[in-house]
Amino acid sequence: MLTVYIVEDEPSVRRSLQRLLNSAGLSVHVFKGVEELVSAELETRDACVIADIDLGGSTALGLPARLKESGRALPVIFITAWDSPETRASVRVAGGAGYFRKPVDDQALLDAIEWAISGAERKLN
Repeated sequence: MLTVYIVEDEPSVRRSLQRLLNSAGLSVHVFKGVEELVSAELETRDACVIADIDLGGSTALGLPARLKESGRALPVIFITAWDSPETRASVRVAGGAGYFRKPVDDQALLDAIEWAISGAERKLN
């Protein structure tokens, strides 16, 4: 079973993403912020992170590097309500595995999760 960790500070968005991913048969764990995720025990095989870039005063853009530094490199798909060329460039520099503007297309997000996890598995083999 694929595992997805959601980092989102807005409760309604967190619940919506959790419902979508649960309905697709994925194992889902939700976090309100980066620190909460980083301090948790994480399964790294067949897993990825979906993180809102703007977390109410902090940013998730450093998350891929922090996970890698802690020996838990996971693909991170970023979502945001505020799309801009600068934000897209920042996601690329941060090593994001994907990028979506809210509201997110459900099927596109599910496809991106599968692609990100399969890409991470290919890098390990």
